[in-house]
Formats: sequence, structure tokens, C-alpha cells
Amino acid sequence: MLQSQTLPDARREFIAAHFDATPEARALPADASPRRYYRIEVAPKLLMEVEPGTPDFEAFVRISRHLNALGLSAPKVFSVDFERGLALIEDFGHGTFTRLLGASHSEEKLYGLAVDALIHLHEAPGAARIDVPAYDHGPLFEELAMFTDWFVPQCAPGCDAAVFKDRFLGLWKSALTDVAESRDALVLRDYHVDNLMVIGDRQGVAACGLLDFQDALIGSAAYDLVSLTQDARRDIDPALEERLIERYFAGRPCLDRQRFLTEYWLLAAHRHTKILGNFERLSKRDGKHGYLIHLPRVARLLDKALMRAGLDDIRAVMDAALPSWRDHAPVAPNSSPTSEAGRTP
Repeated sequence: MLQSQTLPDARREFIAAHFDATPEARALPADASPRRYYRIEVAPKLLMEVEPGTPDFEAFVRISRHLNALGLSAPKVFSVDFERGLALIEDFGHGTFTRLLGASHSEEKLYGLAVDALIHLHEAPGAARIDVPAYDHGPLFEELAMFTDWFVPQCAPGCDAAVFKDRFLGLWKSALTDVAESRDALVLRDYHVDNLMVIGDRQGVAACGLLDFQDALIGSAAYDLVSLTQDARRDIDPALEERLIERYFAGRPCLDRQRFLTEYWLLAAHRHTKILGNFERLSKRDGKHGYLIHLPRVARLLDKALMRAGLDDIRAVMDAALPSWRDHAPVAPNSSPTSEAGRTP
């Protein structure tokens, strides 16, 4: 039992049960997630370690198997010990989109592959028939609360946060009424270049490795495309964004284009609002200050999305109560923008 042994002992025991000799397990850099990963040097496998009882651990295993059954490349789960919070999973190697883009690989091809994988997910029969929660008002408003609870006090310390929150969330409740009822797709939620990989020996959409999907919900198909094309961590040429949207439409010719674009810009505004709050939370609560460097980019994306979504009332409330929200760019001491690289929460 876990209580009678240290976690490193449990880790070694779990690894040893799957190999003739106990191999070395090298820790990979941590990110915003509480999960930890160790590369098994003698095999293309990773040890995933979570705190026992972590709610999303079972979801990771179940959703991974669901995505594999759809013909997509989520890490295969070879063995799992829910009681000790350990799993042996497939290792996709080092080829994250982020690394490949940094090595001057074709942006158009990588993003095109990611869009094609989304099309496959959204068109696959039964893809949304999985027991995960709905992306309804509950999670939508939990995410908006990160902005009111963490970004607002930092951006405007003199603001009456309670009054602002009541007015702000009231406007969002009206704006999100329709999209909160969408049940179009399995939404992976953090579909961006840090969580995508190229698997060199696979063809078609199977060449796109998917990571960080354990918080998936059932909601609007537009959300993951927004997550990909309006990235909090890197600038994307608006012309490329337009081409990717058109590629998505070409792959789903029966889609209601106007409805999709309405949800696309609405969820873009929602996501960027959430991320402004979450990056402040990661800094102030968790000491992960490297995310703050991205706040100006996210604010620019939010400003554009509010305009494109027609959320003028929300924009006006923000301008009145948080006059410096577009320019809020705190600098944390002893932080490096690359020291905490990882997945957007």
C-alpha cells in the first residue's frame, strides 16, 4: 500500500514489474500541470505519476483509449495503477510542434496537420459519445472567475471586485446562453502547439500526437480550433489563421458556417479572458512567473475577439473598471519566459 512506502519506492516497484531489469527513469521538465513524467531510457515509454486520487487520472486513461479507437494518436496506456497514481504510457519522443517550429519546420504543414486531426475528431462517428461532463455554464463560469478573482485585483487594486464580478458575469451569462448548450464535439480544451507532436512513422492524422486531454468536455467544435489558431504563447499571422479556418470548413462542408464563426469568436473572447486570469493565478499562487510575459499578447487577442464577437457591453465594462487592462504587463523577479514552458492550463 502507498502508506507504507515512499512514492519513489512505489515508482521503482511499478517500473520493475514491467521490465526484466529496473531501467533508469529520467524526469522530464515540469509544467503547469501537477502530473510528472519520467522517460524510460530503454523503451519508448513514459512513467506518468500523479497524486493518488487525482480526479482527472481515470479520465486521462479513458479518453486516451477513446481517441485511439477513433484512429487518433493519444499515448497508449500499457499499464495503470490507480491506487498509487502511476501509469506506463507511450512515449512520442521529442517532436513537439513547439520544438519543430523553433527548428524552422513548416508552420503551414504543422498547423494543417493539426486542423486535419480536428476535422477527423469532429467528423468521426461516436466521437462525442463518451462519458465526460458538458462544457456548460458550470465550467464556462469557473473559468471566467479566474479573471475576476486573479487578474482584476492585480490590474486594478482599487476596483470594487464584487461589483465588477456581478456585472461582468451577468453580461457573460447572456452572451454564452447558446454556446453553453452546444454538444457538437469532444473538446480537448488545450489544443495548441505545446500539446501536439509529430510521430514520424505514422501517416495522415495519426502522425499528429495528442497530449493533455484529460480535462476534455463535450461542447462546441469551435473551441479547439480557437485554441490552436489564437495561441496564448506565440504570434500567428492572421492570414494563416484565416487559411486554417478555411481548411477546417473545407473538411466539414456540411457545417453551418455562420453559427460556427459566431461561436469561434465568442469562445475566443472567453478563452483569452480565462487565460489572463489563469496566468496571473499561476504566478501569484504557484510562483510560476514565466507565464506573465504572455499577458500583452493575450490582451491583444482578447481585445480583437471582443470586437469580432460583438461583445461591446463587456468591453465597455472592462474599459470603465479596468482602464489599463490592455497594457497590464507585470514583471516578476527572477523569472524566465522559457523556464516554465509547458502546456497552457
